[in-house]
Amino acid sequence: MQTPHPTTFKDAVGTFGIFTHELRSEDRSQQDQIRQVAAEVEDLGFGTIWLGGSSSVRHAAHLAASTHRIVLATGILNIWFEDAHRVAEQRADLEQSHPGRFLLGLGASHAQLAQNYERPYSTMVEYLDALDTATPPVPADRRVLAALGPKMLGLARDRAAGAHPYLVTPEYIQQARGILGAEPLLAPEVTVVLDSDPHTARATARGFLDYYLKLPNYAINLKRLGFTDDDLAHAGSDRLVDALIVWGTDDAIHHRLHQFLTAGADHLALQVITEDNLTTPPLPQWRRLATLTTATSAPTD
Repeated sequence: MQTPHPTTFKDAVGTFGIFTHELRSEDRSQQDQIRQVAAEVEDLGFGTIWLGGSSSVRHAAHLAASTHRIVLATGILNIWFEDAHRVAEQRADLEQSHPGRFLLGLGASHAQLAQNYERPYSTMVEYLDALDTATPPVPADRRVLAALGPKMLGLARDRAAGAHPYLVTPEYIQQARGILGAEPLLAPEVTVVLDSDPHTARATARGFLDYYLKLPNYAINLKRLGFTDDDLAHAGSDRLVDALIVWGTDDAIHHRLHQFLTAGADHLALQVITEDNLTTPPLPQWRRLATLTTATSAPTD
């Protein structure tokens, strides 16, 4: 049985969000700055803050009081590290204090990152079962799955509000939409380098991609899309870099973001990366990105 997909929360996430590891920092010296930056991200017009890495409900709760409308999402909560019933309790507390503000992104992560990693699909099914039977339960329309392969996309369609894939292309989005159907939320992470110089932009992109291309889940998915071992070697061929990373002039960035939307994405979780690999929020880049996304509208039917 497929779960209904109300349009209200799907609309709440907006067309564009910010995907960030920086705003989930637990460094006490940064907390005031983090709350101030989250408030500005909301003022810039973004619909959602996606807290990257193995983020938890508590990271979203920390930002809820300093913002008013923006959706706070985990991108993703690692199911190997967090007890489902405790997650349900934390989510219920956050929902009570800040109704309609939280989206639970769940992921099975990677074998290299979780010691007890096995049977990721079956374990995700069991985790969703636990969320369904928790007191109180986590509604299916308030959770999304970090799905890549066809089976997990089917599970995202049937047991969640939709999918939040990472490191994908517009071609992947078109295929994923075919599996999900028209209604479920499709909210990919999209990586952006605000640089129009091919040499430096691709160098920054490769510095980011080198780690991810060594993880089998991503490599397998990219090969399903037609990329080869040669494309994945040496932190990515030009062809692969240009397919995965949005970079270029303002017009080029507009065009690339629109490709993801016309391919079937409802929402883009935009992750800005820089050549110096900042550990603090890249607020100047987010301000510039806000002006770029203002001119990039969602496709109309």
